[in-house]
Amino acid sequence: MMSLKGRRVLVMGLGLFGGGVGAVRYLYREGARVTVTDLRPAHDLSESLGVLEGLPVRFRLGGHDEEDFRQADLIVANPAVPRSSPFLRTAEAADVPITTEVCLFVECCAAPVVGITGSSGKTTTTSLVGAMLRRGAPHALVGGNIGGCLLDRLDKITPDWPVVLELSSFQLDRLGDLPWSPQVAVVTNFAPNHLDVHGSLEAYRHAKRQIVAHQRREDWAVLNADDTEVIGWADSGEGRCLLFSLERRLERGVFIREGEIRHTFEGPERTVGPTSDLQIEGRHNLANALAASAAALCRGVPEREIAEALRSFPGVEHRLERVVEIGGVTYYNDSIATSPDRTRVALEALSGGIVLIAGGYDKGLAFDALGLVIGQKVSDLILLGKTADAIAASVPEEAPTRIHRAISLEEAVATAAELARPGGAVLLSPASASYDMFRNFEERGRLFKDRVAVLAGERG
Repeated sequence: MMSLKGRRVLVMGLGLFGGGVGAVRYLYREGARVTVTDLRPAHDLSESLGVLEGLPVRFRLGGHDEEDFRQADLIVANPAVPRSSPFLRTAEAADVPITTEVCLFVECCAAPVVGITGSSGKTTTTSLVGAMLRRGAPHALVGGNIGGCLLDRLDKITPDWPVVLELSSFQLDRLGDLPWSPQVAVVTNFAPNHLDVHGSLEAYRHAKRQIVAHQRREDWAVLNADDTEVIGWADSGEGRCLLFSLERRLERGVFIREGEIRHTFEGPERTVGPTSDLQIEGRHNLANALAASAAALCRGVPEREIAEALRSFPGVEHRLERVVEIGGVTYYNDSIATSPDRTRVALEALSGGIVLIAGGYDKGLAFDALGLVIGQKVSDLILLGKTADAIAASVPEEAPTRIHRAISLEEAVATAAELARPGGAVLLSPASASYDMFRNFEERGRLFKDRVAVLAGERG
């Protein structure tokens, strides 16, 4: 890690009050001469700019200038900026090193890290691991792709301070350059995603595998034994392997037997607790609970503390979140479902009479497999956004699913309320990103909940 004092550092992609803002504040405190460049104009970044008001930062907004990339001593890039960016290639040609906010953090973090990734389930698993570690260490930190920037806390972190990071494929891609992998690495599952940025399935796979590729012999890789892709990563690094499975008992792992979560981690079979204690719904969340339990065991958390964390965990907003029941119809917010596989998992967690609201920004993913599940589980499909046509075309012609269109989420919720029947569910699970209509999936999910709240008030 180079000294930052007096260095010309260019932050590429400020974003909306997230890692970009945290990185700017950290760089300033370290004595760097900071320039921020973002394609968006100032009025789109007002929230982030307000936080940075008063700092001696140079802003280049509404576009990038190649000269800024040539003259910098270091580039701190938003992790979602693809490697193919011509501006990053300009920096590389000028031998300017490129890093990210999470790379800055792990290079200076004094504590071992639990890192979690997966095509789905990583936020719930990360939150669960954080809750388990906080049973014995209330100061445990959770960050990365979830929550705020942790660079502000670096000076307080000691070797015994628990740190949990949710890691996206974009973050892992750059972490592989260091090279770095967490001391406990968890992989929930693997399915195609973000091909619009990574460019190919193989590039996406390579990025994800960085979470285990650089582990050492004393580290742990917690892998999904039910995922044929993920189990193949067991030999990617030097770390020891601890598996989790919904399907079978494991010689060394965490699994379900006789309605209980059990494990064979470093000894004979022991019980964590009954699966009936979990508040979170769905088979996929049971798998998340197993993954989190395995990670906690690797960090020395006792079974009783793991069980209490599982009992008290209410779930995470926008992830198959049960919003309310109105007239016998249950409304679910699954706005995090930005890929077809996530929506398929949500549909399989519910039963009977589902009205599905889907569609949004096109990430270049195929909907064929999702269309088959929609045809089996969904009575009415309400589509909006750029992927509406592709999702509609994926539903088999012979399926009984009725397909409707909406021009806004407000209209979609109103239509769903008319179509839903008592005993059924209305599910927002778009299978697409939100960027064609919203700033992010959180804004989309909160609008859905707001409209459902209005509906609840109208119907008493």
